Amino acid sequence: MKIIRSYILFLVLVTSWFTLFAKGKKSSGDVTIGNLTGTVTDKADGKPIIGASISIPDLRTGTITDVNGHFNINNLPKGVYLVQVSYLGYSTYTEKVDFAKTTVLNIQLMSSTIETGEVVITGVSKATEIKRDPVPMVAVGKNYIDEHSASGNVIDVIANLPGVSAVTTGPNISKPYIHGLGYNRVVTLEDGIRQEGQQWGDEHGIEIDQNSIDRVEIIKGPASLTYGSDAIGGVVNMITSSPVSEGKILGSLTGIYGTNNGLINTSLKLQGNNNGLVWGTVISDKMAKDYKDPHDGRVYATNFNEKDARVMVGLNKSWGSSYLNASVFDDLQAIPDGSRDSLTRQFTKQVTEADTYRPIVPASELNSYGIPTLHQHVQLYRIYNNSNFILGSGNLAVNLGYEYSHRREFTHPEDGTIPGLNLTLSSYTYDVKYNIEIGKGYETTFGINGMYQSNALGYSTDFPIPAYHQFDIGPFFAVKKSFGKLDLEGGLRYDSRSFSGQAAYVDTATTFPTLYTGPNPTSTPNVTRQFSALNKTFSGMSGSFGGTYNFSDRFLIKANVARGFRAPSIAELSANGPDPGSQIYHVGNSSFKPEFNTQEDIGAFLTLPNVSASAEIFRNNLQNYIFQEQLLDPNGNPQRVNADGSPNPTGQYSKFSYMQSKAQIQGGEFSLDIHPWPWLHFENSLTLTYGTNLGTGGRVPDSLKYLPFIPPAHTHSELRGTFAKGFSSLKNVYAFVGFDHFDAQNHYFSAYGTENYTAGYNLVSAGIGGNLVNSAGKKVIELFIEGTNLGNVSYQSNMSRLKYFDNSTVPAGVQPGIFNMGRNISFKVVVPFDLSAHPKS
Repeated sequence: MKIIRSYILFLVLVTSWFTLFAKGKKSSGDVTIGNLTGTVTDKADGKPIIGASISIPDLRTGTITDVNGHFNINNLPKGVYLVQVSYLGYSTYTEKVDFAKTTVLNIQLMSSTIETGEVVITGVSKATEIKRDPVPMVAVGKNYIDEHSASGNVIDVIANLPGVSAVTTGPNISKPYIHGLGYNRVVTLEDGIRQEGQQWGDEHGIEIDQNSIDRVEIIKGPASLTYGSDAIGGVVNMITSSPVSEGKILGSLTGIYGTNNGLINTSLKLQGNNNGLVWGTVISDKMAKDYKDPHDGRVYATNFNEKDARVMVGLNKSWGSSYLNASVFDDLQAIPDGSRDSLTRQFTKQVTEADTYRPIVPASELNSYGIPTLHQHVQLYRIYNNSNFILGSGNLAVNLGYEYSHRREFTHPEDGTIPGLNLTLSSYTYDVKYNIEIGKGYETTFGINGMYQSNALGYSTDFPIPAYHQFDIGPFFAVKKSFGKLDLEGGLRYDSRSFSGQAAYVDTATTFPTLYTGPNPTSTPNVTRQFSALNKTFSGMSGSFGGTYNFSDRFLIKANVARGFRAPSIAELSANGPDPGSQIYHVGNSSFKPEFNTQEDIGAFLTLPNVSASAEIFRNNLQNYIFQEQLLDPNGNPQRVNADGSPNPTGQYSKFSYMQSKAQIQGGEFSLDIHPWPWLHFENSLTLTYGTNLGTGGRVPDSLKYLPFIPPAHTHSELRGTFAKGFSSLKNVYAFVGFDHFDAQNHYFSAYGTENYTAGYNLVSAGIGGNLVNSAGKKVIELFIEGTNLGNVSYQSNMSRLKYFDNSTVPAGVQPGIFNMGRNISFKVVVPFDLSAHPKS
C-alpha cells in the first residue's frame, strides 16, 4: 500500500506539473485558438447526416452531429491533427487539419458499398491512416465487437482476423498469436499501457474485461521500435471508450446469454462530460457452466466466474488531456485435466491427495455454475494515467501505470484453501514521447519507455519460477515524411533489460513442500535448492523502415523491414518447477541469448467501387528462437514427474525444457471482397503461416522440423447484408452467414510427443441484429445475435491446449483429448440511456 500511495502521489505531481506548465503556455496565447464547427451532409442529395461521429483521436475528443448535421468542438489547441468523420453506410472521411488556420470544416460523406471498417490507428506515435502506414496493421471497432458477442473473451473476438489467432485453454482463457508468434513475443496493452501478468504460462489468459473495450488495434510484425522488448511478434492494443460529448451523461446496460455453457454476462456503463471534466465507469459480471461438445458432452472444469470494475476521471482542455484510470479484474477459473473413466470415457475428478482413485463427475456438477475445489483465482489491480500535453509546436504524451497481479492455483483436493501456485507480480510502466513536426512535414517522435517489475512467491507448495526484479529502459526515435504519393517511415531504438533472480530453498519435511527462509539452507536437513541466484542483462538494437506508394486513391503498395529484440523471460531463464494449471514441469536455461528477428513485409491493396482486394506476404527470420520440447525417460517415453521433479511414470506433470535455435516463419494474408449491390457483401480471406526450425547447424530431424503452435491454413467466407437506413423503426440492420475452413495441420512439432496431427474441419456461423429507435430517431434497444459452430461439429483446434488433456493411455480407436465447443447461440441486448440535463423549452 505504501508503494501504491507513493505511485499515486507521483502521478498526481507529474500531471499537476505538466498541467500548470501547459496553462502557462495557454496564458501566453500560444496554445488555444478556439473551436471547430461545421456540418456533415450526404454528397448525393445534400441532406444533413444526423448522428455522424466526428473525432480527433490524438486529443481524445469529439462529438456527433445534431438534427441539422451540425457539430461544434470547443477548446482546440494549436497544431495539425487528424480529424475522422464516420457514419454507417458511408466512406470514412479523414483529413489532417491545422487548427491555427481552420475553424470551419464542412464535410460531404459519400455513400459506399465497400465496408472500410476502422481506417485510423492510434497506437503509434500519432494517429494515422492504416492504409498509408507501411507497417501491417488492422483495427476493429465497437460494431465488430458487438456483432461477435459469442466470443468468450476479448482475444477470441479478434482471433479470426487474417494473420491473428489464439492459443486457448477453454472458453475464457485465450492468448493472442500473430503470424505464428505469441506468449511473451506479443505485447498486449490497454489504452497504451502494457498488460503484465504471468503471460509466460500456458493457461494464463489476458486479464481484461471485454465489456470495457470499444476498439482493438493490432500491429502484425516486429513493433519493438515503439514498445520495446517482447514485441517481436506484434502488438494488441485494447482501447476503452472515448469521452462522451460536452454536456452529456450517457450510459448503457448490456446483457449477454450463451446457450452452450449458459453464459450470463451483464455490464453497466456510465460516462459524463461537464465542461471538459470527463468521467466514466464500467461494472461487469460474467459466469458460465462447463461448455459442451458432441464428442465429450459437458467438459468438466471449464466453468468460470469473473467480476470486473473500472473507473476513469480526467480533464480534456485546450492544454491537452489527462485521464486517471483504475480497474479490478477478479476471475475464478476451473482447472481442467481431461481425466476420464477408462470404460465409459466420462470425466472424473481428483478427490484425494494420493489420487489413487477418481470418481465420475455427476451430471449435476457438470451443469453447475459452482467453481470446483481445484481452480485458479486470478486478480489484477491496475491504476494508470494517460496524459497528452500541448507543448510548443508539438505534444508530449505521458503514460504511467501500476499493476498488481495475484495468481493462485488451488491444486490440493483435501486442502482447498492451500494454493499450489501463489505468485504476486508488481509492474510499474512508463512511456514518455514527444511528437513534433520538424522542417517541412517531417513528423518526428522522440521517446523513452520501459518498466520495473518485482515478482514475489507467496505461501504455496509449487514453485515454477523464482522471486525476481526486472528493469527495462529503451530510448527511441521515429520519423514520417510524405513526398507526394510516397509515404516513408522509419526509426531506431536501443533496449536494455536487467534481471535479478533470488535464490530459493524448499523444505520437504513438512506435509507440503514450503519455502525455507531460515539460516544455513545448504546444511539444513530436508532442505533443497530450488533456484540459484541469477543476475543477467540483455541489450540490443531494433529498428524499422518502410514506405507506401499511392498510385491512386484506388491502388497502393507498401513494404516494410523491421528488426525486433526480445530478452528471455524469467521462466525461460530460471524455471524449475511445476505449473499446476498447465500440467507441465518447466526447466529453464540461464545461458540463453536474447532473441532477434528481421521481418520483411510487402502488400498491395486495390479498392474499386464494387470490388476490393489485398495481398500481403511476410518472411520472419528469428535468431536464438526459444521453444519448449518434452523430455523423454530412459525408455524413450515422455517423462512424467511428481511436483518435486522426481520421476514417476504416472506422475501428474509432463517435463519440458526450453531450447534455442534459428527459425523462420513466413506466410501471408489475401482478401477479396465483392459488393454487387450497396447492401450485399461477399467477403473472403485466406491466411497462410508456415514455421520452420532451422536448427543450430547441420540437418534438422523431421520430428524437429516445424515450430510448435503454428496455425493451419484458414479461409473465411462471409455473405453479409447491411441496411443502414433499416426498415421503419429498425435501423442499422445486418445479417450474415459465415463459413470457415481450417486445413489439417501436418506440419507440427512431433518430437518427443510434444504435438500431434490435427485433422481439418469446417465451421458455419451466422448473425443478425439491428437497432430499435423511437420516433425521434434515438436508439432504444440494440440487439445482436450470433451463432457459432451451427453444424455442431466435433473438432479439435490445433491452437487448443485442451487437445492434449486426457489419460496417459486411451482405448484403441478413440481420439484422445478434449474437443472444442459445440453449437452456441449468443444473444446480446444493449439498452442505452441518456441522463443529460436537457435545456428547458
